Amino acid sequence: MAQARQDVTVSKGQIQKAPARVVSPFEDMERMFDDFLGRRWPQPLRWERPFAAELAAIAPKVDVVDRDNEVLVRFEVPGVKKEDLEVSVSGTMLTLRGETKHEEKEEKGDYHRAEISRGAFVRTLTLPAEVDEAKAKASLEDGVLELTLPKVEQSKRRAIKID
Repeated sequence: MAQARQDVTVSKGQIQKAPARVVSPFEDMERMFDDFLGRRWPQPLRWERPFAAELAAIAPKVDVVDRDNEVLVRFEVPGVKKEDLEVSVSGTMLTLRGETKHEEKEEKGDYHRAEISRGAFVRTLTLPAEVDEAKAKASLEDGVLELTLPKVEQSKRRAIKID
């Protein structure tokens, strides 16, 4: 069942520095190998800090597309309601804050496995160009938050003729 498209407010403001993301120093190389081979490396070959997987599970994954006149940003936020998301832009910095809330219901029995992450998250990233936050559009559909951020005039791509 498809969810209805929802608008999300984008605000301009001071960006608070996000907590440092725990990242393996080999993350980019691991990602290239994963893309090339189509599988994850066995755990003994991976170097990770304690709880890195748990911290990464809360931070939403993101796609950033740099187009001629705009920047398109998509965040994976499954199960997060529009009311629990806050987007802010300042210059080339974009911050998404949100929270996944725990349902209060009684579970009978003991958990055999509990992997669903709940709690607050913040994801801050640098955009490839300065954007006009007043013209920004945001929508939430099927667990994907999509932001369309028009570039300011001086940030738009243009061809330069070589003499």
